[in-house]
Amino acid sequence: MKFIYSDSNKRYYTLDYFFKHKFNSKVFKVSLNAGFTCPNKDGTKGYGGCIYCSKLGSGDYAGNVNKSLIEQFNEVKDIMSKKWKNSKYIAYFQANSNTYAEVEDLKEKYESVLKLDNVIGLSIATRPDCISNECLEYLKELNKRTYLTVELGLQTIHDKTSKLINRGHDLKCFTDMVNLLRKNNINVVVHIINGLPYETKEMMLETAKYLSKLDIQGIKIHMLHILKDTALAKMYENKPFHILSREEYVDIVISQLELLREDIVIHRITGDPNPLDLIEPTWLIKKFGVLNEIDKEMVKRNTYQGILCK
Repeated sequence: MKFIYSDSNKRYYTLDYFFKHKFNSKVFKVSLNAGFTCPNKDGTKGYGGCIYCSKLGSGDYAGNVNKSLIEQFNEVKDIMSKKWKNSKYIAYFQANSNTYAEVEDLKEKYESVLKLDNVIGLSIATRPDCISNECLEYLKELNKRTYLTVELGLQTIHDKTSKLINRGHDLKCFTDMVNLLRKNNINVVVHIINGLPYETKEMMLETAKYLSKLDIQGIKIHMLHILKDTALAKMYENKPFHILSREEYVDIVISQLELLREDIVIHRITGDPNPLDLIEPTWLIKKFGVLNEIDKEMVKRNTYQGILCK
């Protein structure tokens, strides 16, 4: 069996395949920390952020906020260009909510990296409640002159879980923003998390089913990981909840892939926590082992992305 969007052993639509065929080049996303905050941290919606969020605001592998965006970018580019000399780059504004500022501030930061050589686009991670009308107008203009992707955190479609993890917005807010971005032809990538406290496999599959029906272009699938000095760590210490085993996670991811449209690009398929801060699950440290297990199990099941979505 050969998956339509693959030229390797992958049975799902990888980001590497997408970039290679869209840009005819090796493309790297360069993670940046622009020093933004989040309405879930500054008191607008809440304090402390989502319960799993580290002090770096989901930007543990973004650049050093004490350095300029240009310095952060060049540190990564200098390393990558030694191995792939003709690479292209997408500036990935990763840490916290990267549309949560005045538009003039956004313009200053976005435009500074867009001017750099071989930067072909922007990927902007944010929340569905952090895109103002003025910001949307700027994104529409940006989308006409560069390859633009907006990454929206959802994590789960279940509002009960969203309240538990302190998301600060509901499913309707998310869906409305997806529809608004797509109405303006802006690419949307959605983040989800498997293994959130008290969610069942069926609940996680319902999230995948829901997203497959939306006009989204990509998805990032994460495994919940408990980091030191987070609200989630305190919750787990006081009242431990079930942590997915590697086998359970592999099974759930494959089942989600089967439900997702074959044209949705899979940007990420597992978590990538800092091992120094990780409490559970420790099996996540062996990232490539998880990826290999997913590949092997999909072959064993003779399945592929979208098989149940026809």
